[in-house]
Amino acid sequence: MAALDRLDAPALRRSIVRFRDALRLHQEELNRLNVYPVPDGDTGTNMALTLESVVAELEHAASMPEVCQAISHGSLMGARGNSGVILSQILRGLAETFVASEAVTAGELVAGLRRGSEAAYRAVMRPVEGTILTVVRAAADAAEHARENGASGLVDLLDPTLAAAHDAVARTPELLPVLAEAGVVDAGGRGFTLLLDALLEVVDGRPLPEPEVVSTPAAVAAHLREGDVSSLRYEVMYLLDAEDPTIDGFKEAWAAIGDSIVVVGGEGLWNCHVHTDDIGAAIEAGIEAGRPHKIRVTDLMEQVEEESWVREQTGVAVAGGLGDAVSSAASPPGAAPAPGPAAPPPTTAVVAVAVGAGLRRLFQSMGVTALVAGGQSMNPSTAQILEAVESCPSRAVVVLPNNKNIVPVARQVDALTDKRVAVVPTTAVAEGLASLVAYDPAALLGSNVEAMEEAVSNVRSGEVTQAVRDSVAECGPIAAGDWLSITREGIVARSDSACEAAIELVNRLVDADSELVTVVVGADARPADTSRVEEHVAFAHPHVEIEVHQGDQPLYPYLVGVE
Repeated sequence: MAALDRLDAPALRRSIVRFRDALRLHQEELNRLNVYPVPDGDTGTNMALTLESVVAELEHAASMPEVCQAISHGSLMGARGNSGVILSQILRGLAETFVASEAVTAGELVAGLRRGSEAAYRAVMRPVEGTILTVVRAAADAAEHARENGASGLVDLLDPTLAAAHDAVARTPELLPVLAEAGVVDAGGRGFTLLLDALLEVVDGRPLPEPEVVSTPAAVAAHLREGDVSSLRYEVMYLLDAEDPTIDGFKEAWAAIGDSIVVVGGEGLWNCHVHTDDIGAAIEAGIEAGRPHKIRVTDLMEQVEEESWVREQTGVAVAGGLGDAVSSAASPPGAAPAPGPAAPPPTTAVVAVAVGAGLRRLFQSMGVTALVAGGQSMNPSTAQILEAVESCPSRAVVVLPNNKNIVPVARQVDALTDKRVAVVPTTAVAEGLASLVAYDPAALLGSNVEAMEEAVSNVRSGEVTQAVRDSVAECGPIAAGDWLSITREGIVARSDSACEAAIELVNRLVDADSELVTVVVGADARPADTSRVEEHVAFAHPHVEIEVHQGDQPLYPYLVGVE
């Protein structure tokens, strides 16, 4: 094929779609570049899901203004995590440059890359070199240099630009010591280079690069299929006695019939969760692997209907939830709960991000108006948080992200709504819970933000999780399977069990001035371990009180806050 000299609207649309495809292919490769060895919302996943939102918007876009609007709006609303937010700014910079053109020329591509780079830097409060920011700036510099040296066609421009981007990615460990220590390059920067690869495929027919790792985790694949509780009716949960080598095959069997898959445990005992339309197949897969017991099946459709009723009657939204944040214990099975007197709407409402039935109930009991499903293992999009904000009956709303990766996404919401939205930048569940102690629904937005931020400043928080890959951290070498104690300062210790990691975490967080330890227990925590943690606090730190709450969050058996 002859190389294109300009990108018209259909060609630009194809380029973005192929960028999405490239991120899908490479997302696990990008995830494995993550220097933090914990199961969080990884870079590849967040970038791929951000582009899914863009491609959905492009479905009915034809003209250049429509394509650019779809790129701009889709990337803004679908941005997930830090990497997604930065990528959205790059794409919006390109779209804002191209919107007035009938077809994108080499000169306009240069201007778009520069505008995208500058927008990305502005989006970050404290820009760090050695990240995607460095790579996109190097690409913009190279494009400008090539243009100044006579490059008039898109191919002549993109070739040196891509080469410079790859060089910048290779140099990221020189700029960011944590990358050098882990022996990896920056994942976000590597993901950005795939945009240039996608452009060269459309412009010059070059194939996209093959990924080094091609497998996609079942949970991510489900999101890419747009699976959710509206399309899969039943939640199946059980404990599974099975030998560890059988679990990979068991997960593959479940991936074929459902989504929202969580399989955690080890040493012969596994806690298993799936959303599916085929209850029998979900249970049969367990029988083939071992012995399922304590089986629980929930009809998600009935719960969604109940959520709808609650929203209509009380204005309480459970955005993206599974329904167990609301209770109808006083009603007979299948009956709608009896409506009570309508409470006056709060002056200031609260939206919180949480995952786990217990955590959702706990947040709602403390006054949260709307909940967005999400956390470490899956970061919600801007659109999901915006939907929750719009569902609130108040004109002023506080958002509690409860995760550092979600903070920049939440901060975009205020500009997208007529309501006044403020983010209390909670980076952990324990901080979110502490902030709600200071929340007054009758107070004005500014007063609430001031009081809630003050409460957060008095909390030291941490979490326990299991390493998903070999790595090196502040505490030394880490092997996959190690249990990690994590604070705001990073990974402070590794242990052989979740219980030992929780005890070490408490010891690190408690000091002579501490008064209260709050422990939120995850779905896969063993009751005997939780009892040991409580006993340790009582014995080793008798001057503090301890509160234990069942959170049911996946992957993180213990979340700890100390005040």
